[in-house]
Amino acid sequence: MHQPEVVVTGLGAITPLGGDVQSTWDALLAGESGIRGGALPGHEDTGLPDIAAGIMAIDPAKLLPPVQARRLDRSQQAALAAAAEAWSDAGAPTVDPDRLASAIGTGIGGVGTLLEQDDVLEATGIRRVSPRTVPMLMPNAAAALISIEYGARAGVYTPVSACSSGAEAIALGARLIRSGEADVVIAGGTEAAIIPITVAGFTQAQALSRHTAEPASASRPFAADRSGFILSEGAAVVVLESAEHASARGARVHATLAGAGIAADAHHITAPAADGSGQISAMRKALAQAGLAPEQISHINAHATGTPVGDVAEAHAIGAVFGRAAVTAPKAALGHLFGAAGAIEAIIAVLSVEHGVIPPTRNLTTAGVDPDIDLDVVTDRRDLPQEAVLSNSFGFGGQNVSLVVTSARHHVP
Repeated sequence: MHQPEVVVTGLGAITPLGGDVQSTWDALLAGESGIRGGALPGHEDTGLPDIAAGIMAIDPAKLLPPVQARRLDRSQQAALAAAAEAWSDAGAPTVDPDRLASAIGTGIGGVGTLLEQDDVLEATGIRRVSPRTVPMLMPNAAAALISIEYGARAGVYTPVSACSSGAEAIALGARLIRSGEADVVIAGGTEAAIIPITVAGFTQAQALSRHTAEPASASRPFAADRSGFILSEGAAVVVLESAEHASARGARVHATLAGAGIAADAHHITAPAADGSGQISAMRKALAQAGLAPEQISHINAHATGTPVGDVAEAHAIGAVFGRAAVTAPKAALGHLFGAAGAIEAIIAVLSVEHGVIPPTRNLTTAGVDPDIDLDVVTDRRDLPQEAVLSNSFGFGGQNVSLVVTSARHHVP
């Protein structure tokens, strides 16, 4: 049975590096950092220590009508802002509503609203709690709001798979198109959870970077002196289409989503499997669906969060599939956007093949690459054709997603 080719026609994002895709991409290529230090935003008087974090470069509420923004959790605001950019970038296509779906992943949803309204309840009683609390906190709200905004009736999906949520949503969107259930899918991820409880929990788990006195260099994927990740927020959304649908409307195609692989470690709730079996399986599945051999991948956009255990595990898994491959680690500049991480890095992979460049990895100049990591870590941008890029996203729970993006085979003027 013939399966439709899936192409990417729209890109949208709001990140610590920029308020849209172009500004984020430009800052990434320039080697800039989106990580800032100081008091936890909105909690300056709580007595919490200063942190390093990746706050969105633009308040997403400012990109929406004021009344609408007040009714949404920050994660939902970001998702709608990114979706609007992606939809516009795709040319605002006319689509049969029954052939249009929405898939937006998140790690935790509207946790900021949940805790804020719980504080209201405890301080002033039930009568002051917002009647919008539940729709503002539920994880599926971002996907549902996008469905409502664009009339997507083919389905609303919300993968909740920790750090791989955004990538899984994109893989799901491609699956819907390949199965014939949809012609167009608005897919991506969103997260806005830089709040005391998440900071405290990750601190107690010793997962956060200890280099907070130097915020711009605090996120150090693959570095010998890495000590943990940096908590960030944002959203990233793509518009996926069948190549036939895109061609029929004369759409500009950024790239082809050639393959997606999903696998589970079935090992530990936070630690990756020591043998890398789940990560290796996800990468091989993505290659198989794309019909590519490992040597045809130009470079790998690594999950690489900057944790001592995780980076080595991924490096060994990459080595098992690709050998000493070229890799880039955008979290050095962006921090870790959790539910949105896989989606923004999928966009970076799309732009890499579209523009023929491997973005640089920051923060490796002091200690250098960990000697246990035998990869070609790209530290200065490389301008050369990128025919195929693999992007990894690995989440707590042992949830592994790999996406393969290739240069567009059908450019329609």
